[in-house]
Amino acid sequence: MPVSMIYPEFEIIRKEDRCIHCRLCERQCANEVHRFDKEHGRMLADEAKCVDCHRCVALCPTRALKIVKSDHTFRPNANWGEETIHDIYRQADSGGVLLAAMGTPKPYPVYWDKILVNASQVTNPPIDPLREPMETRTFLGKKPHQVHRGPDGRLKNELSPGLSLDTPILFSAMSYGSISLNAHKALAKAAEKLGICYNTGEGGLHEDLYQYGSNTIVQVASGRFGVHKQYLNTGAAIEIKMGQGAKPGIGGHLPGAKIAGDISKTRMIPQGADSISPAPHHDIYSIEDLRQLVYSLKEATGYQKPILVKVAAVHNIAAIASGIARSGADIIAIDGFRGGTGAAPARIRDNIGIPIELALAAVDQRLREEGIRGDVSIVAGGSIRESSDVVKAIALGADAVYIGTAALLALGCHLCRSCHAGKCNWGIATQQPDLVKRLDPEEGAGRLVNLVTAWTREIKEMMGGMGINSVEALRGNRMMLRGIGLSDRELSILGIKHAGE
Repeated sequence: MPVSMIYPEFEIIRKEDRCIHCRLCERQCANEVHRFDKEHGRMLADEAKCVDCHRCVALCPTRALKIVKSDHTFRPNANWGEETIHDIYRQADSGGVLLAAMGTPKPYPVYWDKILVNASQVTNPPIDPLREPMETRTFLGKKPHQVHRGPDGRLKNELSPGLSLDTPILFSAMSYGSISLNAHKALAKAAEKLGICYNTGEGGLHEDLYQYGSNTIVQVASGRFGVHKQYLNTGAAIEIKMGQGAKPGIGGHLPGAKIAGDISKTRMIPQGADSISPAPHHDIYSIEDLRQLVYSLKEATGYQKPILVKVAAVHNIAAIASGIARSGADIIAIDGFRGGTGAAPARIRDNIGIPIELALAAVDQRLREEGIRGDVSIVAGGSIRESSDVVKAIALGADAVYIGTAALLALGCHLCRSCHAGKCNWGIATQQPDLVKRLDPEEGAGRLVNLVTAWTREIKEMMGGMGINSVEALRGNRMMLRGIGLSDRELSILGIKHAGE
């Protein structure tokens, strides 16, 4: 069944009375949707190529364009929906695995939207963040179980190396190669200005970004791309990537067509060679093996860097986290199944893993019960969409959160879900020079700073309304949360009461 027999998902509406034939849409579209018909003197569109990135709509000087979802439909069938039928047509045509990006679009429950935050009233008055101190600084890493003093009565500093964040938000892992150098520069510049960290992902660190090392988390994945001593010592922390929420149990793959120039140099692999990360680390098959890598990395960096271990949220995540906490790691990063990525098998993305809300609550509770919660910090990721999600995540037990898709949206991403094609019209998920230059790193950094600054202000306001004046006092404070429309089992896992209780 030829793909051409699938009716286009989107339709382009062009108002001819407004269109001035400037052909800007044609020049701006990397997917070659628009073209000028010289014979009839009008613009035409190949809607089958449209990914709904909105580039043409945003830049049309006369507002002559808009993109709408096609209302073409199959005979209604509760079991065989339009998306399922289209997927079968595509696989019957290609024989390939369907790739998808930017988190699952399936209508699974979003627990953030079923959790409400409590507010202070009379006996525990709220705090006004405009007039009273409000602390959003967060410290990630091991915490001592006891406070010790020297003979002179002074406190002994027994803190292990950690990360200090001015606000409990980090930019999550996105590799150079999957996103452009300009996107990485924007993330790095913003992290420095905000006093937080961004994550290199598994593609190594471009030499132009070493100057941002104190705001960089360098990642060590199964492929070990770009990993060397200088790389490890440049970062403020090192993250061992065991898995990610969008594709638990699956490795990474950057096509050889994208491995050129600085990407090849940074990843330390030949130009044109596929960059394939195996699903497992071939030297890690137990917690003891993981511990060996943790201490190898600590040894390589003189025990001056905190070590994160990133895992996907899966059904036995609490037990896994307990093992990681005992491996010597300083921070556990948990990525929920709604996490985004540039390319993942659609069936994996939509059917494997669990929501970050349930995973986070289970891990925090397990570590508390075992008396080792202070041995590690927890970073939660996987569809943190707004400041209220941050507040709820911290109240469920996180020390900080990772944001990825939200950061890309701030850079201009329109969630067209075609990252794997490498033709991002906004200069983010592409390596084509003419497209990369569309993203200005300085402007992008400014937008990221604005986003996180706005979220931080809202976090302060919400904490103030709760009568809480620091992130530390909010962490794990589940008494400040109430569920709505949740079953008793869900409430039990989350460790919160129902609204009205």
